[in-house]
Amino acid sequence: MKKITVLLLVGLAMLNCKEKEYSDIIYEKPEIVPEAPSTFMSPEESMETFHLPKGFKVELVASEPMINEPVTIAWDGDGRMYVAEMNTYMQDVDATAENIPVSKIKMLEDLDGDGKMDKSTVFIDSLLLPRMILPLKDELIVNETYTYDLWSYKDTDGDGVADKKQRVYFNDNRRGGNLEHQQSGLIWNLDNWVYTTYNPIRFKFKSDGKVVVDSVEVMPRGQWGLTQDDLGIMYYASAGSENPGYGFQQPAIYGDYNPKGRLAEGFMEPWPIVGTPDVQGGKKRLRPDNTLNHFTGVAGQEIYRGHKLPPSVYGDLFIPEPVGRLIRRAKVKTDRFGKRVLHNAYDEAEFMASTDLNFRPVQAKTGPDGALYIVDMYRGIIQEGNWTREGSFLRPVILRKGLDKNIGKGRIYRIVHEDIEPDKKPSLTNKSASELVEYLAHKNGWYRNTAQKLIILEDDKSVIPLLKEIALDNTSFLDKWFNSDKDLGIQRVHALWTLEGMDVIDKSLLQAKLKDEDKRVRITAIRLCENLFKEGDIEILDDLEELIYDPSVEVVNQLALSLRYSKFKKSTEILSVLKDRFAANEIITHSVTESLKKDDSKLEKLKEQIKGYSTGTKNSILAGYDAYNQLCITCHGPDLMGVPIGNDGLIAPPLIGSARVKGDKTTLSRILLHGLIGPIEGKEYGIMMPLKDNSDQWIADVLTYVRAMNGEGGVHRKFVSNARKKAGDREDYWTMDELMTLEKQGK
Repeated sequence: MKKITVLLLVGLAMLNCKEKEYSDIIYEKPEIVPEAPSTFMSPEESMETFHLPKGFKVELVASEPMINEPVTIAWDGDGRMYVAEMNTYMQDVDATAENIPVSKIKMLEDLDGDGKMDKSTVFIDSLLLPRMILPLKDELIVNETYTYDLWSYKDTDGDGVADKKQRVYFNDNRRGGNLEHQQSGLIWNLDNWVYTTYNPIRFKFKSDGKVVVDSVEVMPRGQWGLTQDDLGIMYYASAGSENPGYGFQQPAIYGDYNPKGRLAEGFMEPWPIVGTPDVQGGKKRLRPDNTLNHFTGVAGQEIYRGHKLPPSVYGDLFIPEPVGRLIRRAKVKTDRFGKRVLHNAYDEAEFMASTDLNFRPVQAKTGPDGALYIVDMYRGIIQEGNWTREGSFLRPVILRKGLDKNIGKGRIYRIVHEDIEPDKKPSLTNKSASELVEYLAHKNGWYRNTAQKLIILEDDKSVIPLLKEIALDNTSFLDKWFNSDKDLGIQRVHALWTLEGMDVIDKSLLQAKLKDEDKRVRITAIRLCENLFKEGDIEILDDLEELIYDPSVEVVNQLALSLRYSKFKKSTEILSVLKDRFAANEIITHSVTESLKKDDSKLEKLKEQIKGYSTGTKNSILAGYDAYNQLCITCHGPDLMGVPIGNDGLIAPPLIGSARVKGDKTTLSRILLHGLIGPIEGKEYGIMMPLKDNSDQWIADVLTYVRAMNGEGGVHRKFVSNARKKAGDREDYWTMDELMTLEKQGK
């Protein structure tokens, strides 16, 4: 009888595990529309222009007048959607009145559960171009453009309007420059730190309201958009360097590593279905049929981690391209060496493409309901005013097409599958910590991350034994066969990180998890051992040493990454073994090499290099180094030699060995203040943006750092101040001919 029962159970389990198969066939590519009109369309009309693979469809979630100029969205634990609006962004071709603080963050609610928003409330008003939002338990963290500050907003009386405001992070430096080249993100990572792009710092929000700030020496410097996969590896993109994906080979805390071949052949080439006249790169960025031939406006990328699209979509990277009016779906494939490589999911086609010239997808997000959400700014001009000035390629195109008139609207869509019903809205905020633990195994990554965040912020110690029990062993016979809707391995990963967030991780637990059957858990345990290194624990190295022979190269690579935090001789010995054993593996070799440099960082090298300078100049160089790595590195590169583009081109000219850098300080100051357009020594590099919104000292520091790397003396802020005064009300970019004429005239 027992045998029959077991066979019956197994049979039922096998039936339970069988998943429905879904077709994944791209649409028949329509005839290209080389010159589309720029006329506004209603949401319904615009949706008729969308092309998606068979079975996928778009549903409208919200549109004007409920929302206007949306740029980013986020949900709280109960599924209320917060929408940040940049209401003053490019309201005409000259960006008139752009910096007036009248922008909003709205709270949208779906009252009847049909997936469409029914109620909109202005949660926060009078903001200056809000760009980052993060819901916590009962508050919203917000960052505005031109500042590093983080503010907490709370609604204490339940009317949907924030009535309590508190600054939780303050930095008295003003963030200057083009608003496109400023931080974004503010995502609560799996490791419980909150990350942004550009800034070499991260934040940890504690249950007592305190915010821990940690400086990070080297991290990727992305632009608009930041996303993470199941293990917290973040994916960056940069419109400035026309780069749709980088920084995803390893957790960002270990630095920016982008090996060759991370993008499959042809990946940089998009496949729009409409002509793209308004591309900043001009005609060189267009095919003969007038369509975009290279990614340029990439923004708001998202690793889809939901549960209500076909399983084959899980873990794919979605990259909005607002200039091309399309969204790329990229498969993230890991080769036998552990290198992650992005592949277009379709042959010479995109996951989503439109012929509506006002379709401007600027963000993709996995929703609580398991759908993929798209934020469409729906407007004519997408580039910031620095790129639309007199003399630019874009300005006459914008005026000819009338794109400057298309403002004040916006749409949010969700992409669903015709055979899969999206979930209803969540209700997590008021659940107990023990109830939230169950969601750490949810198929939707949004639920897992939100539950982890809420448990940590609640800080209910009574749940610790349950978390430890799950982390140790949650794989009973019944769980394996009948909880097929749960990912038990990823639940153990989240249990471990939740314990870490509550500051109660212990050595014996980590020792056990280094032997876990799931490689994701072993990787997590290795990372958590870093805290033991910092506490001076040498014994844990005996356990870690066994992982030299782990069957997963990803586990071995994590071992190589983490050992940089151990100062013991044995860690160096383990790294040396890895170096020999994996000499043919470029990923592990890189990690080993970097970890062996643990006592010789780039910053320490710089400090050694500038020992001979005066104290004031050294401080200026170090400040310039920091500023350069926040803003200039995107185009000029970490080695100051320019970021390669294509086969033999550079995004920006090399700064090492440059006669301009070594030359006249006033000319240099003029270039940074007002930017540069036109050829440099016979080569075209595009437009260098003006940096005049920054202080004279900031510009002087950047110039001092760049000149120091050329063996030259510093630049005092008086040179910048004088150049600023001489320019008066000048708004135009400089050309090299103009600058050389002024220099010869001694002006």
